Amino acid sequence: MRALVLPVTLALSATLLAAPARAGVGGGLGDLVELSAERVTVAEAVAAAKWHTGAEIDDPAREEQILAAVAEQARRARLDPHVATAVMRDQIEANKFVQRGLIAQWRRDPGRAPLQEPDLSELRPVLDRITAELVAELKATEELRARPGCFDTLARDTHRVAAGYGFDPLHTTGLVRALPSVCD
Repeated sequence: MRALVLPVTLALSATLLAAPARAGVGGGLGDLVELSAERVTVAEAVAAAKWHTGAEIDDPAREEQILAAVAEQARRARLDPHVATAVMRDQIEANKFVQRGLIAQWRRDPGRAPLQEPDLSELRPVLDRITAELVAELKATEELRARPGCFDTLARDTHRVAAGYGFDPLHTTGLVRALPSVCD
């Protein structure tokens, strides 16, 4: 698994565009959790871009576009669009939580702020790829997510993935916040 430390460089976007090799928690919800963890790590580059441009963290118009696209992807995959949009809404909120936390850290200690400015237009395809893979994984895990033991499986896989990514408390909390709608 990739370590959390993502140096925010101009090459970061190209690196993130390629689908990463996932360690695979083995069955369960590991792949879905890993996609969520990948999205949480991208929040760092998004925060850096917004730090440098002064852009707002909240972008309701963009969020509605994403949710509409997810609903359409879900329909095409024969997945309940309400489920897919609920999970994506959690993903978006978790991403904003991490961005807010990072920007707050950088305001307190500007020496920790990123020096380079990633381009949001280069990060969006990364997020779009993750989103499409999340929808596919939601479909693939539909039966498992409806089982009574789903929350236990989700907790176990979340712990493993967070540890594997070396997440700090901010990113771990972001990952946990990305997943509450996964289980039916």
